[in-house]
Amino acid sequence: MRNAPTILHLDMDAFYASVEQASKPSLRGKAVIVGGLGPRGVVATASYEARVFGVHSAMPMAQARRLAPNAAYLVPRFGIYRDVSEQVMALLRELSPLVEPLSLDEAFVDLEAAGAAWDEGSARLVGAKLRADIRAVTGLAGSVGLAASKMLAKIASEQAKPDGLVVIEPGTERALLGPMSVRTLPGVGPATGDHLRRAGIHTVEEIAEAGEDELVRLLGKAHGHALYAMALAHDERPVVAEREAKSVSVEDTYDVDIHDRVRVGLEVQRLADRCVRRLRGAGLSGRTIVLKVRRYDFSTLTRSETLRGPTDDPAVVREAAARLLDSVDTTGGVRLLGVGVSALADYTQEDLFAQAAGEQVEHSEEEGDDHEEPAEERQSVPVERRWPAGHDVRHAEYGHGWVQGSGLGRVTVRFETPESSEPGRVRTFRVDDPGLEAADPLPLVRRRHGGGGGRGDSGTGGVLEVGDFGLPEGDGGGVGEVPVASG
Repeated sequence: MRNAPTILHLDMDAFYASVEQASKPSLRGKAVIVGGLGPRGVVATASYEARVFGVHSAMPMAQARRLAPNAAYLVPRFGIYRDVSEQVMALLRELSPLVEPLSLDEAFVDLEAAGAAWDEGSARLVGAKLRADIRAVTGLAGSVGLAASKMLAKIASEQAKPDGLVVIEPGTERALLGPMSVRTLPGVGPATGDHLRRAGIHTVEEIAEAGEDELVRLLGKAHGHALYAMALAHDERPVVAEREAKSVSVEDTYDVDIHDRVRVGLEVQRLADRCVRRLRGAGLSGRTIVLKVRRYDFSTLTRSETLRGPTDDPAVVREAAARLLDSVDTTGGVRLLGVGVSALADYTQEDLFAQAAGEQVEHSEEEGDDHEEPAEERQSVPVERRWPAGHDVRHAEYGHGWVQGSGLGRVTVRFETPESSEPGRVRTFRVDDPGLEAADPLPLVRRRHGGGGGRGDSGTGGVLEVGDFGLPEGDGGGVGEVPVASG
């Protein structure tokens, strides 16, 4: 382990909820819950105001509504979350070439690799400047932990929440870890925690006192050795700059089971197109097309087909996904569908339309129910217009706003922008109002042109200016991947 706190861990506080509060003046300082709003939805993240009521990530949305009936419940807007995440990650890469993103809102940085920090004082200055830069560029708060290892840096950022900075100085690690719960250590989930508890081990100090041999007997060789080393504050894991993507996929969970085979087919086609857009956005192609189907009884099936060469052609992916769907019985109803592409490459083989016949189709069936994520915003829905709660709209007369709710042929919109000084006015329209249309999110921080320059200056004198967000000190931040967020 290093002799200086040069591993930095950043965790954006309550990320999704914080983005929503920054976007919507009327929600600042209010309880905000982001996730799937249907009866099967789960909480992706909750603002700190909502956590006071006991709401937390991965909680069933129905339970959250019972605990906080007056909170604002919003459908995730993954596009803006990704945009803000890219801004934050760009700031991290200015600090060091070794940045290891863990999710949209969380990452490790090796400051030593760039000579950005060499002792406690210099590390603290880097952490403070990073937090200020994040707030200037995004208007949001992030918690920073600095330590001599990844494990300790993450523990430090947890202690820093919300909106803080904690540095663990080398030599103090054992004293800090000792009284903490065994669940603090990486790899100790509910099952391992219960196993240790039954053996009379509740704290990290008690793990160290039990000894390595006893931990191996209780947990097995690999887990026992690793856990004992962590209890002694030993963690030699390096910061890994790039994690090679193994697949690109999208999936949606449906509030009501889909029984109509034609509708299932249309959903698969839509998911295939969305998957290709994501694939192309990453500059990738792939050879293996994967279909995921979770049926009414929670059984989850996957089907895959491997092509002769990599592709990013939407027609090829749609046709392959349709062939895979033909091999799945959906008679009882479908609650989740997903389409993915794996065996990735950074080039594309051109003429793949002849591949349809004779390709190998692999079948696998998974037991149990995976963790469900809230469905991403749909790009297009046939027949009727959908107005997801929290999503951006524009009206020909009233301008930019966001959907507060819809139903019974009506949609309620609050007209305000991130830079509005006070909550905007609310108006209700018919869902088919010709003056109302979906809109792209507005940036959280406005770019102004004028003298001076500064961070975010594009070479034309542009200066980033943070509006009056009205966020209480220590309550501005957010979480992460629906992805259930981490903060």
